Amino acid sequence: MAQVVSMINMKGGVGKSTLTFNLAWRSAWRENLRVLAVDLDPQANLSQYFLGAKRYLDLLSKGSKTVVEIFEQFASPTSKTGAPTLVEPSDVIHVLEEWDDGSVLHLVPSRLELAWTLKNPTEKAQLLPQFLSKVQDQYDLILIDCAPTESILTLAAYRSSRYLFVPVRPEFLATIGLPLLARSLEEFKLLHQNQELDMGGIIFNGLRRTNTPPEQKKSVRDVTKLAAKYGWPVLENVAHHSDSYPAGSRDGTPIFRTSYARDYVIGEFHEVATEFLHLIGLK
Repeated sequence: MAQVVSMINMKGGVGKSTLTFNLAWRSAWRENLRVLAVDLDPQANLSQYFLGAKRYLDLLSKGSKTVVEIFEQFASPTSKTGAPTLVEPSDVIHVLEEWDDGSVLHLVPSRLELAWTLKNPTEKAQLLPQFLSKVQDQYDLILIDCAPTESILTLAAYRSSRYLFVPVRPEFLATIGLPLLARSLEEFKLLHQNQELDMGGIIFNGLRRTNTPPEQKKSVRDVTKLAAKYGWPVLENVAHHSDSYPAGSRDGTPIFRTSYARDYVIGEFHEVATEFLHLIGLK
């Protein structure tokens, strides 16, 4: 059964989708794992990174099903649509890459209309874990890229996951979303005591490798102190700042397959990914 991991931070702009994109790619391509990425953000950045602008627009123009259909599969029927029908995995899972050794990289994409789900959230949180339970034995790792909000989407991610990881960019107000996340997670655990959900750890992302600005150093100290208060681990390895990350994401290329990424940047990310996979029992 797949390990289901949610990448989450209540603060936006922390490089969450970029990190998810690269972890998914590396887990499939270098670790020979069967990986499913789930885009749970209406902004759909992860979907665009994987598919590229043209393929993503083609997907939308063709009316292909996305994560929206998972949440809206029981929306009120009309005379045209008839009674609601269950969404089949093959309807919403898009094949990105498949290798001869059995490793795969698949995607459940998102689109902006996912925001409408938030307007009528009643009894929808369980639909994502129900859907993933149908395919969990077909993958080794399911990575969920969460929206930076406290909403029905957050609850759906919690109910689906075994681990949470928190990407943090060390900058001004880096800690602002962590207390809300801590409270949200604690409330969930109290209400769902039969589910195992652990904090995998904080992943620092975008830290300057040399000549680290004082603001970043202070931010690292503040986040680390707060993590200790909550009993959250902090990964030893860091995804340091590199322009190759956003450039590669725009090209739909992971950091280790970009021709312009420096070897030490690639090596650092390999260490981050190795520690991540070790913490969730896949390494």
